[in-house]
Amino acid sequence: MTRNAPSTAWSLLFCALTMAAQTRIAVEYPLYGSVFPPDIAAPTFHWRDTSAAVRWSIEGEPGRQTVRGSASARSWRPERLQWESIKSASASKWMTLAIRGFDAANEEVSRGSVRLMTLPDPVGAPIFYRDVPLMPSQTRPGVIKPLAPDAVRLVAWRLRNLSEDSSRLLLQGLPTCANCHSFSRDGRTMGIDVDGPDSDKGTYAISEIAPRMTIRNEDVMTWNSFAGRSHGQPTIGFMSQISPDGRFAVSTVNESVYAVNFMDYRFLQVFYPVRGILAVFSRASGRIEPLPGADDPRYVHTGAAWSPDGSSIVFSRAVARDPYPEGRPLPKAANDPAELPVKYDLYRIPFNGGRGGRPEPVQGASANGMSNTFPKFSPDGKWLVFVRCRNGQLMRPDGELWIVPAAGGRARRMNCNTPLMNSWHSFSPNGRWLVFSSKWRSPYTQMFLTHIDEQGNDTPPILVENATAPDRAVNIPEFVNIPPDGLLSIDVPAAEFYRLYDQASELAKAGEFARSAEIWRQAIALEPGDARAHNNLGAMLARQRRQREAVECYRRAVALKPDYSEAHFNLGAALWSLGLQAEALREWETAARLSAGSDPTLLDMLAGAYAAAGREAEARSTARQALALAEKLNDLELAAALRSKLPK
Repeated sequence: MTRNAPSTAWSLLFCALTMAAQTRIAVEYPLYGSVFPPDIAAPTFHWRDTSAAVRWSIEGEPGRQTVRGSASARSWRPERLQWESIKSASASKWMTLAIRGFDAANEEVSRGSVRLMTLPDPVGAPIFYRDVPLMPSQTRPGVIKPLAPDAVRLVAWRLRNLSEDSSRLLLQGLPTCANCHSFSRDGRTMGIDVDGPDSDKGTYAISEIAPRMTIRNEDVMTWNSFAGRSHGQPTIGFMSQISPDGRFAVSTVNESVYAVNFMDYRFLQVFYPVRGILAVFSRASGRIEPLPGADDPRYVHTGAAWSPDGSSIVFSRAVARDPYPEGRPLPKAANDPAELPVKYDLYRIPFNGGRGGRPEPVQGASANGMSNTFPKFSPDGKWLVFVRCRNGQLMRPDGELWIVPAAGGRARRMNCNTPLMNSWHSFSPNGRWLVFSSKWRSPYTQMFLTHIDEQGNDTPPILVENATAPDRAVNIPEFVNIPPDGLLSIDVPAAEFYRLYDQASELAKAGEFARSAEIWRQAIALEPGDARAHNNLGAMLARQRRQREAVECYRRAVALKPDYSEAHFNLGAALWSLGLQAEALREWETAARLSAGSDPTLLDMLAGAYAAAGREAEARSTARQALALAEKLNDLELAAALRSKLPK
């Protein structure tokens, strides 16, 4: 033993010197210990090598199977058959791939390795997402608008089957902004924000999914039809979500939003609501009602998520406040200390068919000194995954994904978190995989996958490659419970109608009434059942003194929508100008009833009609109502004019 010791020592020293002469290859992607689903296309391996290597070999030998590859750059993507061999060799067991670098003399100068596994759990569903250019634009505070108006058409909507090498383009060139989307649990129904005519950002479309999907005008509603909407303040219907059965949608309404845009394309904006209640839209009744228990104006309620069975809703809540306090400076970048401080807690409330109930904080996702937002239930209802950050919500540089039992309990920071921004997550229909967004590898947001087991344990993030061009961002990725060919294209004739609507409205504002009428006719040809278009065409004809034609347009509008107060009002005005005073009076009475006496100008005209008909008592009473309403609305000029008409 003593005689052999020097020989052994020299052997060990020689090995140590040999290894010291080599550079350690640092594999940057996939991360060591990454796991993959069986139905995903091959990833691209990336590594760092500071040696003089000009060629690399990749080799793995699990059992009797050998997988070999070579690269002339510091990256390698297995060919299809190679990747199938790797998945087969790593099925439910760890496989180590060794990477060796060789210099120009074919001497090995570097070495590294990565370990990975392929799990039996498939993803089983495609991912729907927006493909967005990052183009900084300066807009006024309070407006969530990261893109300039002329860049809206550059946004695309894509579907990615992970077993394929690239995505499928579903929709592009939309003339109006569309944004947050959600899907029913069975994959049959989609809800999506679509900016409507007259800058109505509360417009929301609910459509049935089909391989050749069409979003029609009749599929569209607006959160601005909410009867409890704050007077004079439009709502945008913030972060609406379709219910699991597709029968309802829930949204934040009456919101005030803190929004500031930046010129740094890495983090273009900060936005979060500081006021707002939850309201529910019923597709069956067409009505929008506040959700009791989530309608307290002392708080802001936002980011609602349905439980898988639709029996409850979890949402973020914070004390309501003024979005722009006087004297407070605006932030110059994301996470600037000048940001308005808002920390949300997660709350749960029973749905009860829209009757709501008492909100209860979710233990582990509330009262933790952080801001807790964007909850998502696992399909089995067992877990909640949410975003936690220091302030605000969602796309924050410090945003992290946390998991907590859905009933509340100890929350855990997830292993899949990357160093920069983690948000916009969605569970696969089988509940085994989670997709989320991050800026870890690029300022242009990418999407990543992590596996989640029955105990809520998750794995290192794996990149969904080739989702967009290198200079575009993935936005709002969401799994859809459909087969690979379940959605091939989306047509949105409603958006073209909105484009014509806005064009005709602008022409009217410019006094080009004849040209506006032509565009309204084009809009009606596209959507003959839209009462607004018929009413507005009538208004343009009336401005050209074509009153009889205008009457026909107004009659068509009220036939399509009997409760259309404005059309009844306009019909009354046209009839009055034609000398048909009795008919005009009836239309104005109908308009006043439908508007619940909320228009002082209408009440003033109705008072004049009563006087002309010799109905003096009704004329005086209606005139006083008009004046009182004008004073209540603080319309001083109109109030003075109405006061001058009253009998002395």
